[in-house]
Amino acid sequence: MRIAYYDETGDDGFPLYSSDFFVLTAVHMHYLDWHSNFERLRSFRRLLRNQLSLPLKWEFHTKYFLLNKNPYRQLVIADPDRIATISALCSAVSQMRFRVVTVCIDKKKIIRRDYRVLDTALRYSIQRIENDIKPAVNPEGKFLIITDEGRQGAMTKTSRAMQKINYIPSKFSGRPMRQEIVSLIEDPLPKNSKESYFIQVADLISYVTYLYAAFSRRQVESIGARVRQLVSDDLVMKWMKTLQPVLAVEATEYDQFGVVFHPRR
Repeated sequence: MRIAYYDETGDDGFPLYSSDFFVLTAVHMHYLDWHSNFERLRSFRRLLRNQLSLPLKWEFHTKYFLLNKNPYRQLVIADPDRIATISALCSAVSQMRFRVVTVCIDKKKIIRRDYRVLDTALRYSIQRIENDIKPAVNPEGKFLIITDEGRQGAMTKTSRAMQKINYIPSKFSGRPMRQEIVSLIEDPLPKNSKESYFIQVADLISYVTYLYAAFSRRQVESIGARVRQLVSDDLVMKWMKTLQPVLAVEATEYDQFGVVFHPRR
């Protein structure tokens, strides 16, 4: 049994939208690894409490922390120290016992006006978690989705549909193959991100991936002037390479970090 925690960066609107990318990240782990992963994250948060006076109960929202927005502003943490903290968190996360699947929708490459951003991202994500589980050889392998509050209804609709009818691209012909999702159990369950270190980790990876998408696809204007003052292409690549041990790099052959970009053209 695996548990998949979801979070996203960017809005899922289209054709009207406020962000060029929508990044959906799933952090999934075997239930037997949950306690050890949790204790490692809690130990890291205790370290931040001791070094930065960051309360354990505060949510770590990576973008807001980087930009020194409330409530972090009152802690008076210098820019280099905030960047170093994100680097340290990436390093801590890279040593966890879980896998990360990330899908990035590049809205500037969408042609169809009826394109469903969240639905598409979630379909690719669920399919790749199922690929990890390999139900053909592991029929008892199952997973459960836990997501931040807000998109649960839409995610439920997509996940139910994939268990009834699901098509995947075929490597051997131009026609997609029908292969329903069989490992997912229950509808996606909501959890407030403030109460989940793992959703906050998904937030970290989705935001770093958003920055990676902006730099690698030469759309840096999409991250804003203040962010561009704080981070560089080299720094974002350093963060991605640090996270690489937990990234499902085999999820796609088209990206070195396994980020599934769509549309691919």
